[in-house]
Amino acid sequence: MSRIVRIHESGGPEVLKIEETQVPPPGPGEVTIDVKAFGLNRSEAMFRSGRHIEPVVLPARLGYEAAGVVCAVGEGVQEICVGDNVSLIPPPSVTRWGAYGERVTFPADFVVRHPPSLTWVEAAGTWMQYVTAYGGLIDIGDLTKDDYVLIVAASSSVGLAAIQIAKMVGAQSIATTRSSAKALALRSFGADHVIVTDEEDLGTRVREITEGRGARVIFDPVGGPAVEALAQIASPLGMLIAYGMLSLDPTPFPLFTAVAKGLTLRGYTFKEIVLDPVRRTKAKRFILDGLQSGHLKPTIDKVFPFDRIVDAHRYLEANQQFGKIVVSI
Repeated sequence: MSRIVRIHESGGPEVLKIEETQVPPPGPGEVTIDVKAFGLNRSEAMFRSGRHIEPVVLPARLGYEAAGVVCAVGEGVQEICVGDNVSLIPPPSVTRWGAYGERVTFPADFVVRHPPSLTWVEAAGTWMQYVTAYGGLIDIGDLTKDDYVLIVAASSSVGLAAIQIAKMVGAQSIATTRSSAKALALRSFGADHVIVTDEEDLGTRVREITEGRGARVIFDPVGGPAVEALAQIASPLGMLIAYGMLSLDPTPFPLFTAVAKGLTLRGYTFKEIVLDPVRRTKAKRFILDGLQSGHLKPTIDKVFPFDRIVDAHRYLEANQQFGKIVVSI
């Protein structure tokens, strides 16, 4: 028997239930893992509350990423062996596979041996943030050393990953935050420029930083009415990549600005990368290279014990973290 987290209804953190279940052996092409730690993601809170783009089929598992030791492999699995220390690339469906548990089964294609320099906690919080940021900035945005990239809500784990990836390729990162305290942390973390949007005018500062050019790539998890202002500060032929829907307000399409500047406004999720074997392989190679070289290093904000999964989700939704929240088993 193994303990897992499951929901039987949509709602707040209190709907998360720890239950005991028998984990069946892995099927063909699958790997079963004894989990040491798993990472939390904003999309999991949205899934739990019924606000996710993937329909919730109850009762439902949760969890996109974890790290642990392989305890069984299914038929046809060759590259992963029992005893390997591995971490999980987020799979395309959180309803079919879930990483919140003491023992979990995932497709072998989404299991990777991580560098031994990473702790279990770091490895558990690696792949969602870096795959998401890589897909937006490198695979789609084609970010280069000549670019400015505007990273909205940059103190999230994906925002911090985007700062590191921008630095890795030599681009100039402009990080936004609403908090002066987080602004200091972002500067210390390595953001080239930081804008506190509650205290500074976003458009004025971006034009100053870019000497009037604007940001060619804008990476936004929020959406909502602010998209109008983001389009205004994009460079001609720039790209606004919306990878989240944190705003509860409608998101307008800035038609006049988009036409006048020739902008690309594009929705994006990590699934675009992981569902394509070629793009997934390129992402894995880029991220592993960055981890091994030290250019990429997960930032852990807080670690919760498994029994406090409800508290961990409450902390996630309080939006106070700087980096990744991880649950340790």
